[in-house]
Amino acid sequence: MTPVELSRTVLHAVRRAVDAGELSVAVPTRAVVAPPGPGGCGDYATSIALQLARPAGQTPVRVAEVLRPYLVGTDGITDVVLTGPGFLNISLDRAAAGVGLVGEILRRGARYGYAEQPDGRVVQLHCPRDLRAVVVAEASARLLRSQGALVRVTAEGFEDVWTSVLGVTVDAVGVAPAALPVNVRPVPVPASEAADLMFLGRDAGRWALLHPAAHDRPRTGGEHLVQRESNPLFRVRYAHARARAATRNAADLGFTAEPGPVTGSGSGTPTGSGTPAGPATGSDTGTPTRSGTPAGSGTPTGSGTGSDTGTPTRSGTPTGPATGTPAGTAPTPLADAAPELLAALADHPRVLAAAAEHRAPDRLARHLVAVADAALPFLLTVLPRGGEKPSAAHRARLAFAEAVGAVLAGGLDLLGIDAPDHL
Repeated sequence: MTPVELSRTVLHAVRRAVDAGELSVAVPTRAVVAPPGPGGCGDYATSIALQLARPAGQTPVRVAEVLRPYLVGTDGITDVVLTGPGFLNISLDRAAAGVGLVGEILRRGARYGYAEQPDGRVVQLHCPRDLRAVVVAEASARLLRSQGALVRVTAEGFEDVWTSVLGVTVDAVGVAPAALPVNVRPVPVPASEAADLMFLGRDAGRWALLHPAAHDRPRTGGEHLVQRESNPLFRVRYAHARARAATRNAADLGFTAEPGPVTGSGSGTPTGSGTPAGPATGSDTGTPTRSGTPAGSGTPTGSGTGSDTGTPTRSGTPTGPATGTPAGTAPTPLADAAPELLAALADHPRVLAAAAEHRAPDRLARHLVAVADAALPFLLTVLPRGGEKPSAAHRARLAFAEAVGAVLAGGLDLLGIDAPDHL
């Protein structure tokens, strides 16, 4: 069960309680589910009972007690616990939840987390004659449109070079009437650093402006161009390229993705971050060595590995003994094999909605970094090792990798940044 499906399940529980006469409220159009906060438990929590308490004329705890039986009997939910003033903490069938989430991401592709239809909102974003403000407004508009809003972006001033270098556009330029005040005003880039920002180019320049929070001063130096682990943008794009490389290498080995348990016979999770520590020369589609540094041509050093630029061997993972599951171990649910990565992917729709609501594309940028950092070690385990033959576990890991690629590609696109298949 995905977060979107769980939200619908919560609303269905409310509707059933209303139909049974246990609650007298209008069924809301949206139920927020998110990871539990301090004092919570389970996989997700919802505050729907607190939301309905006043119109129902009952306490939040009583509303939660009414809703709990309608949730407990639902397929995919193993337990529902009441905590605090009336939060419903929901535990899911972990194996089914992980497989369902990956399947949902693969079905939606780069549009995972988007609203399924327009919501009727009309939003006007107006910004001063400032490069960062214009870029933040445009990215915020992309996020709002992904959540179903109709958006118009205007600026009090604009320079054509902003479009030619950073690819940013607005719908209209000019001083707005008093009824439309400036509502996008991040900390601007100092005039003395504007030339440095333009030197970065479209992708690195946009990242430099969007990754910091609006109240933080952006850094415009060459660190955004460095192909090293210290550069968050590189880590995000590198993780995306590795996910795409896994698909290409798997095709050469004769297997495709299929959601399922990710860990099975002969699999193991290598140590290390999986991110190159030095410059990425050549193609990043080869597999890093144990240190995470690709050799100059993009082909990893060591025996038993291969590059996707040719016909790969049955490897794609670092050499040396595996530190993970020994041969013959039963399949492991995604939630156990890669819990941080699964949680980050599941949280993507909530992050998109929050970033749109608060006009804060920096939230999405930081989320993509979290996804990439959680994904890179896992991506080293996707392909068969040594003489292994592709199995159901490998197909499941490939599906997980493709889900990572879809989330990273979709997120970068909303920021107006390219997600290359090769670095």
